[in-house]
Amino acid sequence: MLSEYEVKKQICDIGKRIYANGFVAANDGNISVRISEDEVITTPTGVSKGFMTPDMLVKINTKGEVLSASGGYKPSSEIKMHLRVYKERPDVKAVVHAHPPFATGYAIVGIPLTKPIMPEAVISLGCVPIADYGTPSTEEIPDAISKYLQNFDALLLENHGALTYGPDLITAYYKMESLEFYAKLTFITTLLGGPKELSDNQVSKLYEIRNKLGVPGRHPGELCNSLECKFRSDSRNSDQDDLSQLVDIITKKVLEELKKS
Repeated sequence: MLSEYEVKKQICDIGKRIYANGFVAANDGNISVRISEDEVITTPTGVSKGFMTPDMLVKINTKGEVLSASGGYKPSSEIKMHLRVYKERPDVKAVVHAHPPFATGYAIVGIPLTKPIMPEAVISLGCVPIADYGTPSTEEIPDAISKYLQNFDALLLENHGALTYGPDLITAYYKMESLEFYAKLTFITTLLGGPKELSDNQVSKLYEIRNKLGVPGRHPGELCNSLECKFRSDSRNSDQDDLSQLVDIITKKVLEELKKS
């Protein structure tokens, strides 16, 4: 078991990784680790995740009350989202919230990641739904994610970003990497004319492999075939619709850049 200081060092290391990978900009994002039944170490508000040091991190209880902090540092206002995960998922010990560009792009457009396009994503994540938009720092976001916590370990947050969690910080972070890679491949293959999806039989075999491997955490499994994941994509269920929306987004961004030059 890691000491409190070692946990803080690990959080700083993961902070540098999400910053270096472009998953966050400026002071965006937040990370937390539950170190006991009622104690959580979390990143401070107003500090870049790429430049944190262990002394900047804050210890709180599961009510969000500060137990220890140095230099006037305060926990992120979005810690409520983390605490809801810990409350409803006792198996979870770490939470990562970031704004990875491709995954966040899908969250903004309103397209959940439901296409089974590669074995690794099917086994580790399944499909990834979008939680309804909530005002940051309020209970709206915790309430929005609550309905998904029992069946998913990765979520898109409407017009906001992404959330991943797991039994330890490395697992929670890897899920964020896997989520962004899944979103990026979905984006690329859609631009190339639409991905060739795995069949239902192939997906079922992958679920069996996951069970045999004893992969920790929750997995949506057959829920990926239900409206639970696809309720937002009823009107966007063709690759052509997805492609049109992506082209519109890219065109808008290009025009914005041209205006700046």
